[in-house]
Amino acid sequence: MNNPFDWSTGYASRRSPVFARNIVSTSHPLGAQAGLRMLLAGGNAVDAAIAAAATMTIVEPCSNGLGSDLFCILWDGRQLHGLNASGWAPAAWTPEYFTRKYGAEAPTPPKRGWDSVTVPGAVAGWRALHARFGKRPFAELMAPAIEAAERGYGVPVVVQQKWTNAAALPEITTQPGFAEAFLPRGRQPAVGERFVFAEAARTLRLVADTKGEAFYRGEVAAAIAAHAKAHGGAMTEADLAAYLDEGPQWVGTISTRYRGHELHEIPPNGQGIAALIALGILEHFDLGALPVDGVASQHLQIEAMKLAFADVYRYVGDARAMRLTPAQMLDAGYLKRRAALIDPKRAQDFGPGHGPDGGTIYLSAADAGGMMVSLIQSNYMGFGSGVVVPGYGVSLQNRGHGFTLEKGRSNVVAPGKRPFHTIIPAFLTKDGAPVMSFGVMGGDMQPQGHLQTLSRMLDHRQHPQAACDAPRWRVGGGAVNVEPGFHEATTAGLRALGHRIEAFADSYMDYGAGQFIWRLGDPQVEGYAAASDPRRDGQAAGF
Repeated sequence: MNNPFDWSTGYASRRSPVFARNIVSTSHPLGAQAGLRMLLAGGNAVDAAIAAAATMTIVEPCSNGLGSDLFCILWDGRQLHGLNASGWAPAAWTPEYFTRKYGAEAPTPPKRGWDSVTVPGAVAGWRALHARFGKRPFAELMAPAIEAAERGYGVPVVVQQKWTNAAALPEITTQPGFAEAFLPRGRQPAVGERFVFAEAARTLRLVADTKGEAFYRGEVAAAIAAHAKAHGGAMTEADLAAYLDEGPQWVGTISTRYRGHELHEIPPNGQGIAALIALGILEHFDLGALPVDGVASQHLQIEAMKLAFADVYRYVGDARAMRLTPAQMLDAGYLKRRAALIDPKRAQDFGPGHGPDGGTIYLSAADAGGMMVSLIQSNYMGFGSGVVVPGYGVSLQNRGHGFTLEKGRSNVVAPGKRPFHTIIPAFLTKDGAPVMSFGVMGGDMQPQGHLQTLSRMLDHRQHPQAACDAPRWRVGGGAVNVEPGFHEATTAGLRALGHRIEAFADSYMDYGAGQFIWRLGDPQVEGYAAASDPRRDGQAAGF
């Protein structure tokens, strides 16, 4: 039995680990229940994950939508697979396209509006997952989401808070279609108030009937392209049609060893490599011999994360355009040399870039047959571009803002290119066998969350829920933010080492929210232990 934890450990949280042979963990209870419906109907973990993901576009619209992107890592019972269903730039996008419209001084595509929207990948990702691994009929997987959209649901506390934050930003509320979709009665819904999204249900029915094809070649695609044209966007029906067959790519994973385990991430264009670099650096330090919440342990983790971001922001983009390969960035000798740069007695500036903001859902599912799924989808920066296609409820991401307009950079915008991406599912194995499917949402907090929770579990035997509940830090922009509940003595000790500790005020930035499923042994006997982050409204549920 794979049970290495001290189950008595814990932090300020009312949540306990959930033990079951079939289990789904999401950031919204209705998402978890949608997945459970598929498992109870005889479906597998992929069916559960797709049903949960579709439902999450309705019940947590402040983080994702039908116009999201998606990444997935899954264990099919025998081996690991990685899927990149992130969108790419429309054919018209070049640096000149943006400098003509926004001026030569513009560093990136805009944050909101149609010129921030790359081709959405999530629906095509669901289709690709189902075609290869699904068990139940595709239309059946859409049923819980359709019901939630048509009948409505009571808006929970954290979702409502994020919704309220967005409603205060004219850069979002003035985007075409946003107010009509997400400010019913001229305002955001109150906590517990019923929200109905009938237009999204219309799209979900079309997606269900055509296994997603209508979204990229058909009625929905035509509506998306017409809306783009009417509001100055460049996306066309041809851009959407090309993505259906060529966009989602089975890419495998990249990995690094840590404490006898292998951490797996999706290869670039995502930032998962940042977690691998940081853990590869920390492999050269004995964190297990240090107090788990003490100054020394937290300092080493922070410095390793800063070193990782320094490389990631310099080199990572669409893999076809990177000057360094992931293998070069993860070379053992190179990481050992990077580890030698860390001074245990003082903080240093390794020149990290300033990480982008978040707006993401993550979910995990596992079944008694041994299949485990780690899936993440996102609109980015909350409600993404702010654009919603009228009549169809398609809320679109703003991943185009992740490009740079600086020529010569790996991440410079180009037609058909994928931007630097923040969302990263993760998976842990040991000796080639599955151990845990997990992820942590929240912009550049995601690799930092992977690092901190894994260290707690593998270095200090904290169980997944305790590692999830523990207070976190976040680095970015030369500062270190610490979460309420972080030990005061540790905060003071980090300041004494030279870390700049700052208050965390940005409403769109948080300390991440994770979902974790740890395999205890034979899934038909011992099953799994799951955790769900108290920072969101979610739950882990199983049978």
